[in-house]
Amino acid sequence: MSLVYRPVSGGADWVSSSLKTAAIACVSVTAWASQPPGYPHIPPGADQIATAVPDAASDPSVASACAGLPTQAALKSALTAARHQSNGGFNLDMWATVVNRDGVVCAVAFTGADRGSQWPGSRVISAQKANTANAFSLPHLSLGTANLYSAVSPGGSLYGLQHSNPVDTRVAYRGPAASFGAANDPMVGHRIGGVNVFGGGLALYSAAHVLIGAIGVSGDSSCADHNIAWRTRNALNMDHVPAGVSGDASHPDNIIYDITPQAGQQEGVSTGGWGHPVCSAAATTIAGSLAPTRP
Repeated sequence: MSLVYRPVSGGADWVSSSLKTAAIACVSVTAWASQPPGYPHIPPGADQIATAVPDAASDPSVASACAGLPTQAALKSALTAARHQSNGGFNLDMWATVVNRDGVVCAVAFTGADRGSQWPGSRVISAQKANTANAFSLPHLSLGTANLYSAVSPGGSLYGLQHSNPVDTRVAYRGPAASFGAANDPMVGHRIGGVNVFGGGLALYSAAHVLIGAIGVSGDSSCADHNIAWRTRNALNMDHVPAGVSGDASHPDNIIYDITPQAGQQEGVSTGGWGHPVCSAAATTIAGSLAPTRP
C-alpha cells in the first residue's frame, strides 16, 4: 500500500491560513482500485492526495496481462549477468523495465546493492525506453530506441516524435520509494508512457515470433545501455526479431553507427537516417560482436 496526500480546499473558514496547506483529507480509493490493469490507480492530483492504494503487482489481472514476459526475478538475473560483462561504458549498475504490448509495466529491477546504487533517475528512463521500443515496433519490424536518435533530430524523418506520448508522472513517481526495483515496484500494473531516443530500449519477440512487449535499460552511457539491453534480451530468449532498420539481417535492430561530421551540425548526419552517436570505441566494437538474434 502507498499513501498520497490531498490538501483540503475551501477550508478557510475553519483552518487558519498558516495551516491550510497542511490540512489533509482521507479519500476513498474504491473506484480507482477497481480499475483494470494499465489504468493509473491514482486520482487526478495524486501528488497531493492521501490515500491507501493497493499494490498492483499482487493483482491476478496484472499477472495475466504480463503472461509470457519475464518475472522480476528473471529480469534481475539476466540484467545482472549482462551488466557484469564488458559493455564499453563506465561499469555502472543498471535499471531495467519490461512492459507488455499495451505498455503496462510488468517488471522493474536493478543490479546494485540497493536502489541508490545506480542513478535514481534511470529507473523512469528505463521504463520510458521500454515504452518507446514497444510503441514504435510492429510484429514485422523492430525499432530500438537507438534507431530513433537521428530520425527525431531536426531534419530527421521523425522529428518531433520525442515530444509525443509523455511520461505519466503520476505513475513514475508514486511511492513508496522503498519498493522501487522490487517485485512490487509502484509502476507495475500501470502505463508509464514516455518516448526516449537513445540506446537501451528493445522490443521483445517470443519464440513464436510474437511481439509481446519491450525492455528498457538505463544507468550507463547510452551505447553501453544498448549493449546491456541486447544481452539481457538474448538471455531471456526474447530476441526472435523479424526485421529492423540496421541492414544486418542477423542483428536487425542493432545500434547503427553511421553518423558523419558535417559543418554546422553538432552531431553530424546519419547516412541511413537511423544512426546513433558513438560513445566510445569499446562500445562500438562490442555492438558489432553481439550475439545474433534468433530466427
